[in-house]
Amino acid sequence: MSEDSQPGPEDEFRDMLRQFLSGDSEIDPSKLVGAAGLPNDPAFMARLMSQLQNAVNRSGDGIDWSLATEQATSIGNQSALVTPPAKVSSLEQAFHVAALWLDEVAHVAELTVEPRLMTRAEWARASMPVWTQLAEPVAASIADSLTRVLSEQAPEEMRGMLAEASEVMRSVGGALFAMQLGQVVGQLSTEVVSGGDVGIPLLDEQQAALVPQNVAAFGEGLDIDADQIQLYLAVRELAHARLFRHARWLRLHLITSIREFSQGISIDTSALEELAVDFDPANPEQLQDAMRSGALIPPKSDEQLAALARLETTLALIEGWVDVVTAAATERLPKSGAIAEMVRRRRAAGGPAESAFATLVGLELRPRRLREAAAMWQAVHDAVGGEQRDALWAHPDIVPTSEDIDDPQALIARLTAGEPELDDVDRAIADLLSDDSDDRPHEAGDGSAEEPRA
Repeated sequence: MSEDSQPGPEDEFRDMLRQFLSGDSEIDPSKLVGAAGLPNDPAFMARLMSQLQNAVNRSGDGIDWSLATEQATSIGNQSALVTPPAKVSSLEQAFHVAALWLDEVAHVAELTVEPRLMTRAEWARASMPVWTQLAEPVAASIADSLTRVLSEQAPEEMRGMLAEASEVMRSVGGALFAMQLGQVVGQLSTEVVSGGDVGIPLLDEQQAALVPQNVAAFGEGLDIDADQIQLYLAVRELAHARLFRHARWLRLHLITSIREFSQGISIDTSALEELAVDFDPANPEQLQDAMRSGALIPPKSDEQLAALARLETTLALIEGWVDVVTAAATERLPKSGAIAEMVRRRRAAGGPAESAFATLVGLELRPRRLREAAAMWQAVHDAVGGEQRDALWAHPDIVPTSEDIDDPQALIARLTAGEPELDDVDRAIADLLSDDSDDRPHEAGDGSAEEPRA
């Protein structure tokens, strides 16, 4: 055999991975998959092994996020129920009424795209592009950390092989991460009631949506008429979507902030080294506990904590405004207060999928100061009215801050004093961004929004 035909380190590493994925090794892949929090049923295992084997062969091409979409939609379809035509008609009518009620209390731009009713699988598929945007920096960081640690801890004779095979490792790790993300989003699709239920704009710009099957599940066990629940949730969803349509800068600002935070995520190499030394293939629960608890993600840096505080303030401002506007629009509903409290408790507690996403990406998408932010927006409305309240979303420089949430009266004093908030240049930009004459729908992430200044 010529020297050129000799297998290189990368080929040897591929052969090792193929042997492992085929089950022809001492470590049972199904146990490791279960430890990673993925389902261990035969059909899923066969699909996962096939995808990972494909990843071995396509190293260097980045993460194939279609794996996440496939997994998420599969979960959404597993428990799908057909929504009766009467329920579909009722929800469509709820959106029409909700739009009329919102017009009376909110001074924000209307949507130019009709609201949708989505199945669980449709919600998972439609929201996946945003989820992958948020997860990509974490996936890259984790892959870099794993590659570095494995290379450093490997025996001397294997380091050269691992160094040359790093792209293969990254590809396989990316495929596994994509499948985990798909598992989380798929589970979320069985819990969320709408497009904006988790607080961020997951669907295309201007798109509002309800998930009928989950709306019905939300009302189970509550002594409240279904039509009241449908109306309340329709108002809330439209308010959320209209806010992002009105404040064109907000969507890009929020997603960029989350990505910047995520880029700081890394792996605690010392914890990973300890896990690698002590890992017993016969006891994969040890790996499962480490991954689910977030033990491999080190404490947040000071910069990350500051970024997280700013992000939580933005989420609280969004959710607080939506709460106040929804409460005003649904005053006609006898049980609106009870439904509102149910929504707040549900958001505060989170669910299994939200907790899994927090572990996977290191970020809880939860507005911790929701009640305080809602109280601030209500105080502003009472003092200066809804139009001036909603005008505060015109530009990132005049949106209330954490200090304003702490002291709403200081904000109100500035507003009632007629203090100029924007210079001529900023006002021109704000007018351009809020120009309602352009009613063309914008695709998510098309760069149409201005990135806020630092």
